[in-house]
Amino acid sequence: MLFAPGKRPDRLAIGAFAANQHVAGISHDPFHDEKPHAEAVWPGQQLWVELLRDGLTFDLSGLAPGPASEFPVVEHRFDLPALPTAERFESMVLRVGPHLAASGNSLPVMRALFALAGDLTRHFGDLAAVCWGPARSAIGRQFFESVTSAWLDGGPFPALGLTAFSQADDGALQSVGLTFWTGQELRIEPPLCGDRVAATRLGIRLVNHLVIAGTLTNDERIIAPDGTRLVLRPSRNRALVSVWRE
Repeated sequence: MLFAPGKRPDRLAIGAFAANQHVAGISHDPFHDEKPHAEAVWPGQQLWVELLRDGLTFDLSGLAPGPASEFPVVEHRFDLPALPTAERFESMVLRVGPHLAASGNSLPVMRALFALAGDLTRHFGDLAAVCWGPARSAIGRQFFESVTSAWLDGGPFPALGLTAFSQADDGALQSVGLTFWTGQELRIEPPLCGDRVAATRLGIRLVNHLVIAGTLTNDERIIAPDGTRLVLRPSRNRALVSVWRE
């Protein structure tokens, strides 16, 4: 989560956030009287708290007045005028707690994580953007809140933000970050990418489909919105799903 310099919340601000929530709260605060405790779970991040959402715990680090969290790698932006940089923003990290690490990418855990991120986004007006590491993306606060709320309410998966798309050297359109959700990236082959906008729209639909369906192990045939018959074909090592016209 990115804040303007000097705008990161401290423990008191997080306490006020928790007091205003009906579904989230502080489950563990390892500090007393603003003095760092010896219990430092995250290297270089002395100031952190454990938050509870939907019965699951998540750690929020990078609190003021301590050092900001390490700035994330950002290559894709959504609803932002430019890629954010460490010179213009300070970072905090909300992550799955260590005891949930083994199931960190399961949908129930991820939905709770993004629900909590949405709670924080709505509460802190100085929060400028949310970054998502697997997609190397930065998402403007309003767009993030809109697409994740829709997803959590039963709508489509936020393919633009929680994944991204890049163009391969041969002109194919390939997803970035879908591996986190399904174990596979998506590749729309060049013959289907003549219209980049249409290819991206197709990619958004297919990402949503694959997140719901899970890892693809065999060929699957679908019909695109324009009536085109397509084949989704996993690679031999199952790391990639290629999309071809049938």
